Amino acid sequence: FFKPEKKEIPGLREKAKALNAQLGPMSRREILATIIVTACVLTLSLSSVIPAFQFLDKTAIILTSTILFFVTGILKVHDLEEMPWNIILLFAGAMSIGFCLWETGAANWLAIKWLMIFHGGNWFVFIMSIAFFIMVMTNFIMNVAAIAISLPVALVIAPYLGVHPEVILFVSLATAGMPFLLLVGAAPNAIAYESKQFSTGEFFLYGIPASIILMLVLGVAVLFLWPLMGMSIRAI
Repeated sequence: FFKPEKKEIPGLREKAKALNAQLGPMSRREILATIIVTACVLTLSLSSVIPAFQFLDKTAIILTSTILFFVTGILKVHDLEEMPWNIILLFAGAMSIGFCLWETGAANWLAIKWLMIFHGGNWFVFIMSIAFFIMVMTNFIMNVAAIAISLPVALVIAPYLGVHPEVILFVSLATAGMPFLLLVGAAPNAIAYESKQFSTGEFFLYGIPASIILMLVLGVAVLFLWPLMGMSIRAI
């Protein structure tokens, strides 16, 4: 839908090679940045598996690494001014909305009400309703939260409609990672938006056919592809 202004950019490959040649050997700042990032990743990983590191808070680890970037001179104060604060505030607002939906129980209420509408219907309609609900909710809250509020209810209803629990799980995972409607649905959406090649309205507008295609592909997978692969769809 968004075709580039030029079919090709002449001299781009040569420009990339020239820029790579100008980099030269790693500087002191680059070495320090590599050490800090590596230490941060290792600490985050070890805190999950080694009991001695479990008292460390993940947020504190990340904030400490950020402070070290300024202490070591890798970043300066003017670097803060160049950060895309609009994207940061966008995600902060989205996380606040998701947190409110989760803490107040509104998201759980929505999941129960939505799924109960289809609890006595056709098994295929029930599966697709779960996929649709998670696809919509993952545009507002984190995909993990969208699955957490809907999956327990869906797994309880599924056996009464003769649907295998594995199908519910795979359908949920397939739609939870594809928020095509809102920028706040995923970080790649915001990163692409920062390129200023499209507006929020255009993203939503073209996200609608993308979401429809996703549902159609998922429906084909449930009816034909997964059974051909040996997955049991019906539990009867």
